[in-house]
Amino acid sequence: MSISVAVSGASGYVGGEVLRVFSEHPDVEFGALTAHSSAGDLLGVHQPHLRSLADREIVATNADTLAGHDVVVLALPHGASGEIAAQLPPETLVIDCGADHRLASSQAWAEYYGGDHSGTWPYGMPELMTASGHQRDNLPGVKRVAVPGCNVTAVTLGLQPGVKAGVIDPTDIVAVLANGYSGAGKKLATNLLASEGLGAASAYGVGGVHRHIPEIVQNLGVAGADDVKISFTPTLVPMARGILATITAPLAAGTSADEVRAAWESAYPDEPFVHLLPEGQWPTTAATLGANTCVVQVAVDEKAGRVVVISAIDNLVKGTAGQALQSMNIALGLPEATGLQLQGVAP
Repeated sequence: MSISVAVSGASGYVGGEVLRVFSEHPDVEFGALTAHSSAGDLLGVHQPHLRSLADREIVATNADTLAGHDVVVLALPHGASGEIAAQLPPETLVIDCGADHRLASSQAWAEYYGGDHSGTWPYGMPELMTASGHQRDNLPGVKRVAVPGCNVTAVTLGLQPGVKAGVIDPTDIVAVLANGYSGAGKKLATNLLASEGLGAASAYGVGGVHRHIPEIVQNLGVAGADDVKISFTPTLVPMARGILATITAPLAAGTSADEVRAAWESAYPDEPFVHLLPEGQWPTTAATLGANTCVVQVAVDEKAGRVVVISAIDNLVKGTAGQALQSMNIALGLPEATGLQLQGVAP
């Protein structure tokens, strides 16, 4: 089986990671590699680590260039995917790594992103718990997939077992995330310069304004929460990639620490890419570097009456490109783990 894949936004961090991750798939053959301002350059100018593709020319992004492939991956800025996706043939599997098609609510889109909502696509988080099973059950045969946000992935996979089992109160969730700089993309901005970031940690998107909030609320609702209230604060820390999420929520009345642990143990025993660590071992971003894995730990703070969850992912792999490939496999009827890396890179 040969799967022709075109990648739009190939010169960016997400596009580069899509190329790196998808290149490990035994059936993938790359077609058009496209971008906007870097069209005409060789890919190796922008992605020098991708040696097998370094001599490929980047071409302009348009529907004609992208059409004719089995799969098109859009690694474009938020708000840019909707227009071009609407021009692609319905038989093409289109995977959007941006936010344009993640939200079910057009009102939430207008509030957090602005502009017109491009519609809602099948959601590309296979492990998301639903009323009837998991989101992977809804992906076979689909032709459009919306890849989740990276912060959203870390919080959802960390907390959803507690929501599903009813052992936490989802109306008082607090999440503080340590994020690598690649999550901000390649754009040139003063606060993203090495001279500003090295040796410093800084908060951003403070006070309920971060665009991933409605997506987290949406996911926890799918997992069974009737009402979700979350205080969400991401911080930039001096590392290139990775997310370490610290999430707390009140312990549900009458729930024991053993019941909390059991909720997480029963959630992920058969998941290939989400792993609950042994008690006493805590997640690190280094453990997930380069891999399509999420590692999770849970504890109960008895004095505070809160459940504490720590989760770690590589924001560019499980947070984006790996999840895209995982969803592609399911959509095309292939084994879900094909081409995906479990082993991290350490030290």
